[in-house]
Formats: sequence, C-alpha cells, structure tokens
Amino acid sequence: MDFVCAKSDFVFGVRLASHALGTRSSMPILAGLKLEVSGSRLSLQATDLERAVRCEIPIETKGAAETVVLNGAILNQIASHLPADEKITLKSKDSGGTTVSLRCGESSFDLPTLPVEDYPEIAALPATKVATIQALDFHHGLEHTAFAALKTGETTRMSLTGVDLVLKGDQLRMVATNGYRLAAKTIGVQECKEEGEYLIEASVLTDLDRVLAQTDSQTLDIHRGEGQLFFHAGPVTFMARTIGEEFPDFERVIPRDNPVGLTFERRALLEALQRIQITAAEDSGAITLYTQTDDPAVRIRSSSKDKGEAEERVRLKKAPSKTIEISFRAEFVIDVLRRLASETVTIWLADTRKAGLIEPSDPIAPPDQGFLYVCMPVLLTS
Repeated sequence: MDFVCAKSDFVFGVRLASHALGTRSSMPILAGLKLEVSGSRLSLQATDLERAVRCEIPIETKGAAETVVLNGAILNQIASHLPADEKITLKSKDSGGTTVSLRCGESSFDLPTLPVEDYPEIAALPATKVATIQALDFHHGLEHTAFAALKTGETTRMSLTGVDLVLKGDQLRMVATNGYRLAAKTIGVQECKEEGEYLIEASVLTDLDRVLAQTDSQTLDIHRGEGQLFFHAGPVTFMARTIGEEFPDFERVIPRDNPVGLTFERRALLEALQRIQITAAEDSGAITLYTQTDDPAVRIRSSSKDKGEAEERVRLKKAPSKTIEISFRAEFVIDVLRRLASETVTIWLADTRKAGLIEPSDPIAPPDQGFLYVCMPVLLTS
C-alpha cells in the first residue's frame, strides 16, 4: 500500500466509517477499520454486523492494490488531530503488511495492522434499488419517529426497538412504537421501484442519520439485500440489518374519531408541561389535563407524596366541546412537542381511557407535514 490523498477526504472517510465500528463487540476484529486500495480509489469500511459503512475517496496510487485493517478508534483519533497540511501519505512499511506508516506534514505514525483474513465480508451494494427519496425528508422522518422506540436492552420484543419502513406507491411511511406511544411520519418518494416493508433498529437508523448529515447528497437511494437494507448517498453506502419480527398493526392503534380537539400554542404547552412534570410521581410520571366546556383553557396538574403538587392553566385557541379529565405520562408528550416546528398543536381526545392523538395544527411547518403521534393514557387509581 502506497498512496497520497487529500487530508480532508481521508478525515471525512474515517469519521463516517467510524460510526459502524464494533468497539463493544466480543470480536476484536470488528474494532478494525478496513482500508482497501483499488485503482485511484480508497474504500474505508467498518461494521459491527448490525450496520456497516463504506465510504470511497479519491487517491493518488503509487503501489499495487492492497487491503489492510487498522484499529478504527486509534485511526479516528489520529484523523481528528492531524496537523495543518493538505496531504497525507499511507505506505506499508514491510512486505508482510504488518505495519502501515501514516504521514501528514511533520507528523508520522507507524500503525500495526490487524489480520485481514479475520475481517467479515461486507456485502456489495445490491443491484435491486427499491426507491429514491429526498435525504432531508428522510432526516425529518427519523427525527419524528425513532425516539418513540425502545432501546435494545429495554425489551425482548425486538419489533419495539425498530422503525418500520413501509414503501407503497409514492410514499414512505415510517412508524415506531414502545407499546404506549406511537409516532408515524409519511414522506413522499421520488421514485418507487418496488413496494415493501422493512423493520430496522432505531439506533441503527440514528447512526445512518448522523452519517447522512456529513454528506452533501440531496437524494438517498434505497437498495434491498438478503435480510439487509442499503442506503446509498454520494460516496457513502450504509448497510442496516433488518429485524425478522412482525411489526405491530399500527393502523389499528391510531384513533380515527376522537371528537374533542384541544389546540394549543406549542411552546406554551411545552413549557407548562416541563414545569408541571417536576412534581409528577416517579412511577407513573403522570400529568392530568382537565377541560370544561365554558373555559377556553386546560388545567394541567401533577402531584406526588414526596414532591408535592403543581397546577397551571394553559390557554386554548377555543373552548372544548366536552368536559374531559385524562392523564398522560409527561415525558411522552414533552418528547413530541420538542421535536415539532409548527407553532400550534392539537390534541384529539375521546375519554379518560382512550388514546390521545397529537398532530401539528395549521399552518403546519413543512418539516411536520405527514406527522401524527398516538399516546396511551395513564389510568390513575384514587
């Protein structure tokens, strides 16, 4: 291995690939970052078996095609602290490829390699492209859904850790749930070649979002593999393993006929809930909303034996059509309000025991288009 490349390209590639390093894996080789020289391109690859990143950058090759694996965390640290110089040089120091020399300006590092033969094969980008979407729309979709899923260690039901991606017609519907709340976002598809449904762990898609944020690509191509979905944007390919469990029937959960609409200024409601949450009980985290037909405001209250109690009135756009008392976990409502951009939101209610539906209200900010959120009530015992 013997090549020269722009420092900015190398830092870009190392940082992106590092999102998929298996640093916590029981397989030490997964902590490695694979560098593969082919012609005038360098491919940087990393995987933890659940996700993989491949990034290609241009190089000036002085030697033959070669592949080495270096410690990814060390290489990422070096890339982050390289001196102010436009070029870096990487060169094998011995015929066995056991050491690679990295030079930038007056700095040089001699880095031991890991065994290439132990590194798992990362599948190439499949030929089957299922869709092309706007990268920014996909970002908003993840921002509005991934937070509603559980983390891997919190449940044995893997379906509750994922975001369900449903391609149908000219739309992509993204849905996540933890069993007590559900977030759904519908975005347009620029090109749909094949309909399908794919369930991917939310944390994996969050890493994908971080990777995409560092690229300049305006569009995102989605390719289907065997038990894998591939996302291709510019010089970057991101592989995500799909979850082999059936996602809950979310259409059945979404309320269709909640008659009572409470329309708030989003910021006012959010700030009130953040205050009222302080005295909510630890076990339920519940806040209670009280409405009256002759009052254009909602009373929000919380109480606990150890913390005390709090109450606040939050004004509505108009008085409600029905008197309702209902409790929700404050955290679940705050989570969604923080992620919306629209100035107003509406909470649609039916009664104490039925799920509430939260939607952005007119005028809906463009990033919030196609979003809805379902929250199950907390049933408090007196």
